[in-house]
Amino acid sequence: MQLQAITHTPLSRDAYLERGRLVIRIRTAKGDMKNVWLYYGDRVCPREPMDVAGLRMEKVASDLLHDYYECVIISGYTRICYYFFLEGRDGEEIYYSEYGFHGQSRVERARYFQFPYLRREDEVRVPDWTKSMVMYHIFPDSFADGPKHISGRPKQRMLKNGNVSRSHNGGTLSGVRDNLDYLNRLGINCIYLNPVFEAASYHKYDTIDYRKIDPCFGTLEDLKALVADCHRLGIRVILDGVFNHCGSGFFAFQDVLKNGEASPYKDWFYELHFPVRYQDPPNYESFAYVKEMPKLNTGNPEVEEYFCEIGRYWIREADIDGWRLDVANEVNHGFWRKFKEAVRAEKPEAFLIGEIWEDSGAWLLGDQFDSTMNYSFSYLCREFFAEDSIGLVEFDQKINHMNMRYQKETALAQMNFLDTHDVPRFLSYCGGEESRFRLAFFFLMTAMGIPSVFYGDEQKIMGMTEPEYRSPMPWSAEKRENETLMEYMAKWIRVRRQEPALGRGSYRTKLVDESKGLYGFVRKDGKDEVTVILNKGEKVQEIRLDVSENARWTELGSGQQGKGQTVLCPPMQGIVLKIRDAKTCIS
Repeated sequence: MQLQAITHTPLSRDAYLERGRLVIRIRTAKGDMKNVWLYYGDRVCPREPMDVAGLRMEKVASDLLHDYYECVIISGYTRICYYFFLEGRDGEEIYYSEYGFHGQSRVERARYFQFPYLRREDEVRVPDWTKSMVMYHIFPDSFADGPKHISGRPKQRMLKNGNVSRSHNGGTLSGVRDNLDYLNRLGINCIYLNPVFEAASYHKYDTIDYRKIDPCFGTLEDLKALVADCHRLGIRVILDGVFNHCGSGFFAFQDVLKNGEASPYKDWFYELHFPVRYQDPPNYESFAYVKEMPKLNTGNPEVEEYFCEIGRYWIREADIDGWRLDVANEVNHGFWRKFKEAVRAEKPEAFLIGEIWEDSGAWLLGDQFDSTMNYSFSYLCREFFAEDSIGLVEFDQKINHMNMRYQKETALAQMNFLDTHDVPRFLSYCGGEESRFRLAFFFLMTAMGIPSVFYGDEQKIMGMTEPEYRSPMPWSAEKRENETLMEYMAKWIRVRRQEPALGRGSYRTKLVDESKGLYGFVRKDGKDEVTVILNKGEKVQEIRLDVSENARWTELGSGQQGKGQTVLCPPMQGIVLKIRDAKTCIS
């Protein structure tokens, strides 16, 4: 038994509350265990020895090096202590607790692992509406300025204090509103807009005035009308908040440039040096050494309150439904705790997404963000579906490792995507092969996490450079072949939204056949369960289901119904089965 591989940390992703129940996980060396048991009891039980109940733990996932076991404690206890009993495949048996590894269970209860109190306030709660959410990500400059139209021409508008706002492609908020019927036909129910506040650049990540809509995009009334129309269609709206840094035209930075150390706003910025040199490179902290984006000191109580009020303001003013928060990993944790508290006080069901490209556990403990941008998902899809640089076994191992990074509620809320405004288009990574894109999109819609579609993917936008992957929406090119891709995407968006297990369910791998290119998994939440199979091979494959001969199933994408223990999966396609039988898994 490889003791060095065994880990468990209380009050973490290994031990957490979910719907009032206590979920316990333990990680072991891969293939090392015959059985894993959890023993638990009331940590303030008046009897000695205390009463202990046992649960056999289920192996729920495996990655390259480890197996993950899990069980759920349902009891009347509010204070729980517990330990593990591990049976190795080598015949060794051992107990594991806070005390360490030992050969017998007679350890004082104070040395067991502890979950001191099952407090409902500490349970991670993500807004329930996100469970059926499919997001459409819009770069406002590039989407539309009218019904199925965008000029593709640059424009500029004069701002106060000599500042100028610029646009490359002419997109507007009213243009988004003019095309809500198109988005409704695609089936999405949430729009995420890149920054729309007054700024100098076309991308608007250099905010000048956080209380004004950029005039290249429209007006406050345009945003209000857009959100109101979206809500009538059942579509939520999330805005982009850039609070790590501002634009050089921001009033506080302008005052610093004018008055130097005498400025009352000198402490609004992180690591200023006087005299301030507004040049390349700047002698002050900024985003990525860009002089036009000075870094804000969000540890300053005045700055904290200013931006917490901005978070509240746009909910009150335009009734937005949440925020995507830029460069979130470079802002202090205390600020994000205050920001979430402020926003949730204004709208309890507001959704907060942090832009963090790496493992985000420190921000996802329930006190800061509900979600982060899951770049790990996009990397894996690129390697597996687009580049063929990893095989099925490695893909499954890495997907399981990714899913097990966080507690389930958090994993379900991760923002998954194939591409965004910051990376090349996925179809370009696929070399233009639409079949690869389609299979990756199928997985996006059936995997664990919230799916996000970048504008124009359904119209086959390609591009490896920033001007290309942020290019204008090709409305004039909306021909029948693109409509076919859009219909394909709309079909799986519909399945995703209609099937509760895909938005709420656990993820259990059931089939990995490298030679045939077959991959299968089950998504399950209570009585809701679906079986997902994808075929990356070049031939139609027959899959045997571990069900009775009389089992009946429905393929949710096509509506096709069948009976029996086998099902066919076409090449480079996926199927989602709803099976009516006592057993619903792949053999």
